[in-house]
Amino acid sequence: MKGKIQQPFSSSPLSHSKLESPVTMDLINRINQHFTDSAHLKLQALEVLADPIAAAAERMVQCLMHEGKIMACGNGGSAADAQHFAAELLNRFERERPGLAALALTTDTSTITSIANDYTYEQIFSKQVRALGQSNDLLLAISTSGNSKNVLEAIHAAHDRELSVIALTGNGGGQIAETLYHSDIHLCVPSTVTARIQEVHLLTLHCLCDAIDYSLLGAE
Repeated sequence: MKGKIQQPFSSSPLSHSKLESPVTMDLINRINQHFTDSAHLKLQALEVLADPIAAAAERMVQCLMHEGKIMACGNGGSAADAQHFAAELLNRFERERPGLAALALTTDTSTITSIANDYTYEQIFSKQVRALGQSNDLLLAISTSGNSKNVLEAIHAAHDRELSVIALTGNGGGQIAETLYHSDIHLCVPSTVTARIQEVHLLTLHCLCDAIDYSLLGAE
């Protein structure tokens, strides 16, 4: 026995009534505003970040060419960004190439929880940097507020181990801006809205990945 053919959800009267409801229209307006705000901030950020992103990419290439590794850290969404960036380098970005040495300090739960339990949460990254960091290495420190204490401690550890530091922040840079050396590179998104800062952080990381590939492999 043949069953009835189900009509697509979007063609039902109910779906049309939902689309026309004030609540749905309010949501669409909010979504439009998010897209607009994000696009405007990206264009604004381009003016202040293009040069330091290029400098950061060159610093990363020098690190990798001298057999160094890039260690990345951050909290929450920034932890996800650190892992995303490390994966793009260690595996591949958009082109075939050998893996590049990158490590997210946010992924080893046994290490992180043991440090937090035996010492303090503020040291979960810094102890890893002190144990693993070598002079040719580089720390990518990510914090939307610029005030993450464990990221600040990681920067202190990197300085002690004579690592280069690239900081990816927002909100004026916070305490991280005051902690960086003149030789470090600061990529500070000109916004105080966490979601917008994170969106530009992701674009920045993709720009870094592309610039690294271009520097190592040339144009396609």
